[in-house]
Amino acid sequence: MHRLMTTALALVVTLVCCTRMAAAAPMAGSESDPPRTASSEPFLLAPPKAAGPVVVQARFEWQDINEINDGAETFEFTGVLTLRWHDPRQAFDPAVVGVEEKIFQGAYQVNELATGWSPQVVLVNASSGLYQQNGVVLRVQPDGTSTLIAILNATAKTEFNMSRFPFDGHRLEAVFEVLGFDRDEVLLQVESDAASAFASDVRIPQWTLTGASMSVRDRSASYAGRRGIASAFIVSVDVQRESFYMRRLVIIPLVVIVLLSFSVFWMDRSSLGDRLSVSFIGILTGVAYQLVMSEQLPRISYVTLMHGFLSLSFLTMCATVVINLVVGALDKRGQVALGDRIDRRCRWGFPLAYFGLLLVMGAVASLFF
Repeated sequence: MHRLMTTALALVVTLVCCTRMAAAAPMAGSESDPPRTASSEPFLLAPPKAAGPVVVQARFEWQDINEINDGAETFEFTGVLTLRWHDPRQAFDPAVVGVEEKIFQGAYQVNELATGWSPQVVLVNASSGLYQQNGVVLRVQPDGTSTLIAILNATAKTEFNMSRFPFDGHRLEAVFEVLGFDRDEVLLQVESDAASAFASDVRIPQWTLTGASMSVRDRSASYAGRRGIASAFIVSVDVQRESFYMRRLVIIPLVVIVLLSFSVFWMDRSSLGDRLSVSFIGILTGVAYQLVMSEQLPRISYVTLMHGFLSLSFLTMCATVVINLVVGALDKRGQVALGDRIDRRCRWGFPLAYFGLLLVMGAVASLFF
C-alpha cells in the first residue's frame, strides 16, 4: 500500500512540472516566430497581382503534321508549346533551397506538387475532342521566372478554300487561349526571339510546307472574365498541295482524250455513224472521270478548278456531236462544200477554243480565289 501511494505521488509531481514547462514555452504565432510572407504561402493559385495583366510569352515548334483532311477541314499535328511568365511570389534563395532551379516533371508534379499559378492553355478550335498533352515540364528560376513546356498532340478545325483544287494552298491555324481569364488579367504575347520552326523530319504526303508564323489577337469569349475578351495565341502553317498526282491521273489523260475526239473533223463526212461513235466514246470517258473525281473531291457546295476542267472537257466533246450532226445534215442536202468548210474550221477552232477557255478559267481562279 505504501509503494502504491509513492508511485501515485510521483505521477502527480511529473504532471505539474510538464504543465509549468508548457506555460513557459512561447505560443505559436508569438513575436518569437519568423513573420510569414506572401512567398511562403504554400498555395498561390491565382495570377500574381501587378499594375497590368500578367504577360505570358508563348512560342510553338511544329514537330509533325500527321494528317490533313480537306473534306472535314481538319488537320492533326504534334508540337511543343512553351509558355514563360514572371511570378515574384515564386522567388527563392538557391542557398536555402539547395538547388539552382526548381524543376517539376510530369503531370503529377506540375499539378500536385508545384505550388504556384500556371496558365491553363486550351486549343479553342480543337476537333473531335483530340487534345492530348503527352509530356510537361515546369522550370522555376530563383527570380520567379517560370517556364512551362508541353508536348501536344491535337486535331484542329480550320477553314479550307478549295476553289483552286488541285493547285490550292491553305493556311492551317491552331488557336490557343488561357482558359478563364480575359486580356486584362492574362495577356499572351509572342516570345520576342521566337521564330516559327519545323522539326527536320516534318513531311506531309501530297503537301509541301511553305511557311509558318505566330501571332496574337483578341477574341470574344463570354467565359473569359469581366470584359469577355480573351487573348489568343495563333500558330499557323502554310501548305501547298502537290498537284502532280492529279495532273498525271486526270488532267493530262483527259486532255489527250479531248484532243483525240477532235479527230472526227478529219474523218469522211459520209461516215456519220463512225464520227458519232468516236464522239460518244469521248463523252462516256469524260463521265467516267467525273465519277472517279467524285470520290477524290470532298462534297463541297462551290465549284473548284477541277470541276470546271471536267465540265469544260465534257461540254467540248458534246459540241463535237453537234458538229457531226450538222455536217451530216448538210451532206444529205447536197451542201458538201459547206460541210467541208465547217470541218476545216473546226480542226483548228476547237483546239484553240478549248485551250483558250482553260487559260481563262485558270486566270480567273488565280485572280479571284
